[in-house]
Amino acid sequence: MAAPRIATGAGNWFSALALGVTLLKCLLIPTYHSTDFEVHRNWLAITHNLPISQWYHEATSEWTLDYPPFFAWFEYVLSHVAKYVDQEMLNIHNLNYCSSRTLLFQRFSVIFTDILFVYAVHECCKCIDGKKAGKELTEKPKFILSVLLLWNFGLLIVDHIHFQYNGFLFGLMLLSIARLFQKRHMEGAFLFAVLLHFKHIYLYVAPAYGVYLLRSYCFTANKPDGSIRWNSFSFVRVISLGLVVFLVSALSLGPFLALNQLPQVFSRLFPFKRGLCHAYWAPNFWALYNALDKVLSVIGPRGFLRCLILCALSSFMFGWHVHEKAILLAILPMSLLSVGKAGDASVFLILATTGHYSLFPLLFTAPELPIKILLMLLFTIYSISSLKTLFRKEKHLFNWMETFYLLGLGPLEVCCEFVFPFTSWKLKYPFIPLLLTSVYCAVGITYAWFKLYVSVLTHPPVGKTKKQ
Repeated sequence: MAAPRIATGAGNWFSALALGVTLLKCLLIPTYHSTDFEVHRNWLAITHNLPISQWYHEATSEWTLDYPPFFAWFEYVLSHVAKYVDQEMLNIHNLNYCSSRTLLFQRFSVIFTDILFVYAVHECCKCIDGKKAGKELTEKPKFILSVLLLWNFGLLIVDHIHFQYNGFLFGLMLLSIARLFQKRHMEGAFLFAVLLHFKHIYLYVAPAYGVYLLRSYCFTANKPDGSIRWNSFSFVRVISLGLVVFLVSALSLGPFLALNQLPQVFSRLFPFKRGLCHAYWAPNFWALYNALDKVLSVIGPRGFLRCLILCALSSFMFGWHVHEKAILLAILPMSLLSVGKAGDASVFLILATTGHYSLFPLLFTAPELPIKILLMLLFTIYSISSLKTLFRKEKHLFNWMETFYLLGLGPLEVCCEFVFPFTSWKLKYPFIPLLLTSVYCAVGITYAWFKLYVSVLTHPPVGKTKKQ
């Protein structure tokens, strides 16, 4: 896929990329879907048939409602479209129901809501400066970023095969980031507050937002070296930010507070009884995470973005009850940094390649095997080749050790998918492929986290943004 050569064609190539990936999503409609498909069908039924006082109590299915209220209302709105497609999908007692019309509705609801993600990517691209001289190359970083986000392998398989609504949610986050880059702080804060009440996993990156908004918005003047003037603190702006968070929270949680049901809602959102680790083999190691210390020392939109990624990646590395899919919370924002510096591109490629491969066990049925391998190869080859072209002055994006490690994913896949199933260990030790994948990918993700953390400590970013 060749990058565009003239800036005037930006609208054309972006539309082509968005349309192309939408067509691919349509082709993936008949593929395998996970239990999350039934989870969201059940949530449609719950919100459609029951009063809100029963939403977080209903337990006919084991897949109880455990997302924040805004997502419950999102399902409620979808349910009023679903009733015209197949009324049976809205029957609470129709467990594991999946007609052809239900399948089409669920799949197309994800594709349709991805419109927000496409718009957010477009806005993020506006924040990327062309660094080359002349008009011919100014669009190249934007084109590469658009491909890395719109055609992200992990997002494709998690949303459009496995089945979830992450594109819509990441759209809110990326749009929030874009607004902060554009100095539209209140909009950025509002969008992030809304996002938290759609899915509470984004609490992991809340420290980065809090510190950045305090430093860049509530302190109204900065010194030439980038440090803040402590006498420029704006109490009015702090109150404004607090009011935004309070109003969004009140709109989301207020009805349940009035019903005296907040404890029940929180018990669903934070199910500590599940235990420390998720049932799957997430590629991480457990410990208390502490990225906030570095958040306090970095400023500027790109510094904020680094802090956000460190918070997301640290929470994945050290968090409680972590699912493999949470790695996307770090990979997608890292895409924004990858087109700026060669060092960031290297970290992104290691993180994305290992993080995406760690998602392979989610698609375990035979028909999806060639699909996931082909999509992963296409995305990885494009990512590496395009970023190498963008940073062609750099001798290498990988050292020999990193290259050897990434190439090792090939033999690992052969072993797990093509050799192990034919061994006598398959029945006695069925977990071995998951264990091998988890441990191998944990090495790469840990290395990427360490490399990113060291780069922040040794090369503090200068917060400069494109003037809007």
